[in-house]
Amino acid sequence: MDTSAEKTKKMIMLFDVDGTLTVPQNKITSEMLEFMQKSQQKVDIGVVGGSAYAKIASQVGADYLKALPYAFTENGLVWMKGGEWQKSVSIKDKFTESELNAFISFCLRYIGELDIPIKRGTFVDFRTGMMNISPIGRNCSQEERDEFERYDKEHQIRATMIQAIKDKFPDLGLVYSIGGQISFDVFPEGWDKRFCLQYLEEYETIHFFGDKTFAGGNDHEIYACDRTIGHSVKSPEDTRKIMEDIFAEHGL
Repeated sequence: MDTSAEKTKKMIMLFDVDGTLTVPQNKITSEMLEFMQKSQQKVDIGVVGGSAYAKIASQVGADYLKALPYAFTENGLVWMKGGEWQKSVSIKDKFTESELNAFISFCLRYIGELDIPIKRGTFVDFRTGMMNISPIGRNCSQEERDEFERYDKEHQIRATMIQAIKDKFPDLGLVYSIGGQISFDVFPEGWDKRFCLQYLEEYETIHFFGDKTFAGGNDHEIYACDRTIGHSVKSPEDTRKIMEDIFAEHGL
């Protein structure tokens, strides 16, 4: 049974995870989790992350994701409604094995020749609906992540690699989206975070909260979409403040 004036006339708030609900790569704090759970009594809450389910669940909790009306992982290509898994979409159905092999081989060769201070392991993470490419490798420590993020801001390692891939594969119809500290996502055109909006037609108002809202960031398309009211945040505390302002505006 809906409360708070039918959950404020079918409003939903959608949240990115890293940098929005949590400090990047960290678990949600108990205070933030409690606030989000209480907020769900006022409006519907959903999560839309670019990462795979296991990573998002490790940060905000599997029980919390199952308690949400909607939980979208991999930009909504793998998702749950009311705690139940729905039909997913796979990047393997979009491209031939020959195309995928050529793409992955190019990325690995490029990274192999890349001159950066640190390299670890897991440079290509092949997920259900996308590929995640990390020049340093996803096996790096948190300290190494922070170091690479600072290095990347100065030397534009990810942006330069993306341009090289675009030049090599101009006709694959791929989108490249920088997210988090060490990597970028690769997926077919139209498979960004807006993909999840097709499942939310019941809502009159959709608020989206994300930190990578700049052009090229993995929150940009859904943040700038006409279907959403976008909020650019810098931290979980910033997210909470904006939510409280919205609740106050609606008398919640």
